[in-house]
Amino acid sequence: MLPSLVKRQQPSTLMVYLSPVIALILSMVAGVILFLIMKVSPFGGLHAFFIEPLSTKYGIAELGVKATPLVLIGVALSLGFKAGVWNIGAEGQLTIGGLCGGAMALYFYEQQGFHIIPLILATGIVSGMAYASIVAFLRVKFNANEILTSLMLSYVAVLFLNLMVHGPLKDPDGFNFPESRMFSDSALLPILLEGTRLHIGALLALTVVAIGWIVMSKTLLGYQIKAAGSAPAASEHAGFRRSKVIWITLLIGGGIAGLAGAIEVSGPIGQLQPSISPGYGFTAIIVAYVGRLHPVGAMLAGILLALTYLGGETAQIQLNLPVAVTGVFQALLLFFLLACDVLIHYRIQFTEQAVRVENT
Repeated sequence: MLPSLVKRQQPSTLMVYLSPVIALILSMVAGVILFLIMKVSPFGGLHAFFIEPLSTKYGIAELGVKATPLVLIGVALSLGFKAGVWNIGAEGQLTIGGLCGGAMALYFYEQQGFHIIPLILATGIVSGMAYASIVAFLRVKFNANEILTSLMLSYVAVLFLNLMVHGPLKDPDGFNFPESRMFSDSALLPILLEGTRLHIGALLALTVVAIGWIVMSKTLLGYQIKAAGSAPAASEHAGFRRSKVIWITLLIGGGIAGLAGAIEVSGPIGQLQPSISPGYGFTAIIVAYVGRLHPVGAMLAGILLALTYLGGETAQIQLNLPVAVTGVFQALLLFFLLACDVLIHYRIQFTEQAVRVENT
């Protein structure tokens, strides 16, 4: 007999929310096996990944720094995914937001004032929205697949950033290195915790989480987003235009991703470089799903995925492991989460009928 998947009549609500925890435990078990294969102490590996980064005040602050862009983009993508709008190009929107926000910081290089940081952040938001609007226009006007267009535009954004830091925005006194000059103090985000890099962007991330929760649970827009994703035909019949939902969710996603980019360049980086993100836009996809497409869940998942970044760096330094181990842990987490989701909605059944169907 061959196995087949049979759809469950009523998926367990409890398991839906427990599945991220189960996926995390399974990822850690797989991590133990991975460490054994690499001839590394499993206890030492797990300690380096999940305990060591949180053992100091500076480490906890760094967790907040890493989690800020992941939480911001994770919340934004959750809204779009909930509506069935698959914005996979947050990395490109983050890059454009950081580039334009950084250009604004360089424009005011010689000036001082409290107005500079709001201008940088606003520029990041607007530029991210403008870049996402290309995807929305192609989707609504020509029914182009937003997965492909948003993903391809991400590479265009990275190449454009490289062009700018090698050319017009390159530091004239930087000995020909492909990077801009360091931003002035007025263009840098204020630090929240003395002696660390934790900046006010973390508070902005918490604000976005709160706004996202209110929008999804208390507003008509949130109801439209959920209806568009769960019952597209019914939402259209109720007068909720699909094109409107596509535009709104993509603009929100692009704007918040652009904000995350502006925060990165005016926060921990402090200048424009050929790369301003280690892949936050792509990792935020995992954040959204581990967080069950809920703003509060995205916040918790963002902190968890930020810990994998810090743990990977610690394991690289202390255990001489390759930096790719970080990506492996993130991929394992997503794999086990999707596996849990399959078993939540389907059960495995062995029947003779399954054999006959397979043979035909």
